[in-house]
Amino acid sequence: MLKRFSTMAALLALCALPLRLAAQAAPAGNEVTLTGQVVDVNCYVSMGASGAGHKQCAAGCAKKGVALVILGSDGTLYMPVSSKPGDPQNSRLEPFVEARVKVTGTHRMSSGLHTIEIKTIEAAT
Repeated sequence: MLKRFSTMAALLALCALPLRLAAQAAPAGNEVTLTGQVVDVNCYVSMGASGAGHKQCAAGCAKKGVALVILGSDGTLYMPVSSKPGDPQNSRLEPFVEARVKVTGTHRMSSGLHTIEIKTIEAAT
C-alpha cells in the first residue's frame, strides 16, 4: 500500500512539473502602447549619447550586434524581446535608429528589466 502511494505521488509530481515550469517561464504581461526613441543601449547607458548627431554611430553599433532599445518618454528603457527562441529584434528597430516610434506590444517586468514583445512599430508623429 505504501509503495503504491509513493508511486502515485511521484507520478503526480512529474505530471505537475511542466505546469510549474510553464508558470515560471514567462510572467504575464500587459498590452501597452508607448512612444519613445530608439537608442543603442551601450552608448546611451555608458555615455548618455543619443539624438540626431549620434544616429550614424548607433546604426553602426546596431549592425555589429549592440542591442537597440526603446527609451520611453518617461525615461524607462524597454528591451525588445521575442517569444521565439533565437529571434533578435534589432532588424525591426534599425529603420528607426535615433528616431521616435510608437510601439504596441506586451510589456513585462522581469528581474528589474522592462521588456516589450513588439506587435507593431511605426514612426511617431
